[in-house]
Amino acid sequence: MTSKPNHHRKRQTKIVATLGPASSTKAMIRALFDAGADVFRLNFSHGSHRDHHERMCLIREVELDVGRPITVLADLQGPKLRVGVFTDGRIDLEIGQSLRLDLDPVPGTNQRVQLPHPEIFAAIGPDSELLLDDGKVKLRVHRCGADFADTIVMSGHQLSDRKGVNVPDVVLPLSPLTPKDRLDLEAALSMGVDWVALSFVQRPEDVDEARQLIGQRAAVMAKLEKPSAVRNLLPILDLADGVMVARGDLGVEMPPENVPRTQKLIVREARRIGKPVIVATQMLESMITNATPTRAEASDVATAVYDGADAIMLSAESATGQYPIEAVAMMDRIARHTQDDPTYHTGIAAQHPDLQHTSADAITAAARQITETIEAAAIVTYTTSGSTTLRAVRERPEVPILCLTSKLETARRLVLSFGVHAVHTADVASFNEMVQKAVQIALYDGIARIGQRVVITAGVPFGKPGNTNVLRIAWIEEQTDPRQLTLPE
Repeated sequence: MTSKPNHHRKRQTKIVATLGPASSTKAMIRALFDAGADVFRLNFSHGSHRDHHERMCLIREVELDVGRPITVLADLQGPKLRVGVFTDGRIDLEIGQSLRLDLDPVPGTNQRVQLPHPEIFAAIGPDSELLLDDGKVKLRVHRCGADFADTIVMSGHQLSDRKGVNVPDVVLPLSPLTPKDRLDLEAALSMGVDWVALSFVQRPEDVDEARQLIGQRAAVMAKLEKPSAVRNLLPILDLADGVMVARGDLGVEMPPENVPRTQKLIVREARRIGKPVIVATQMLESMITNATPTRAEASDVATAVYDGADAIMLSAESATGQYPIEAVAMMDRIARHTQDDPTYHTGIAAQHPDLQHTSADAITAAARQITETIEAAAIVTYTTSGSTTLRAVRERPEVPILCLTSKLETARRLVLSFGVHAVHTADVASFNEMVQKAVQIALYDGIARIGQRVVITAGVPFGKPGNTNVLRIAWIEEQTDPRQLTLPE
């Protein structure tokens, strides 16, 4: 893929834009990319496989047009727990009244309704809480069995057909992959998506189950939307390739005041481990129908940037909203302005994770320190698997990370990561050739100017994953000729 100049983002935090009915043409996808979208999300909760395949093909056409790798994230729906239907479509509730949940499919009344999920009855007990309709209705269990639960209404005044059910603080005996998800997963992998987002993750075993099916065909992102997943954060991070702070369900299943600190915890731990993290849900939600966000939304986006998140995500704003391009452009502006704040880099630097006792970590940390000392224009990483680049990302340098790789799938996956400008380029035969190529591409892509320096890290011999063992400082000199670049077919 021939890299083209002027598509280097002057921004370290990446933007994920969800595609949908409002953003399904090639012209719109290109406009979203030009506005700042780095990653496109295909939401398999909606749309057909044909819809997603058509969008995928258009993304790859745009990718060829712009000469830049673009990441595609397939987001699986996961189990959807819902009540059944009511005789009149809805019921009115009173605080303190009784409401029985059972397996009987007969339409419900204000005394009972179907809950077609025996797994819930198997997991709950007296005093368990059930949250319905995104938490608008709260029920407390006072008696239950294998096929029923007698509850008391604690809050809420109305309940209608097929509203969702959340069971906080309970690990349900459910796989995150429903039969629908397994079909969607195979469809997504056959399309060639780069990341798969796994919903309803409760424990490390859920990630492992998905990994067994996916293998190395895509990277696995665990969506953290349940308190049990947060409690299992470290083992989940160990198994997943990345995580998403899915604040929608997370904000239902835990008190709202706990969500901000949980977001900060997840971002901090993901960075420490060296895994990319996306902050998602309701970031610019008012822009679904308005051309500008609320000031609180702008602050919310900025907070995720200040925290050092790898990426921030738009959902309905770009999928079904009236102002998809404006939403991406606004997110881009907020991120840029936040990163221009002098206190931004001070805060990021104060959170440098402890180094592992390896030569690779020592070299990567030294690369960041040297870059700051000599005011280099960029850190250049040469990688096959992506591990060298991810080490550099973990350091959160102030300058861009120019990632050179001969594997297109690696370039596409790394676009999601903080500060990475990924370039798919032909393989090299020697270290000197790699250095020459690094300075040429840095100049060609507008990352460095003549007279500046770049700091290069790589693993020698080339092609051995996880073997970062070389550091080199190189000048961008007059004789550097970007027209001599050797690029892949």
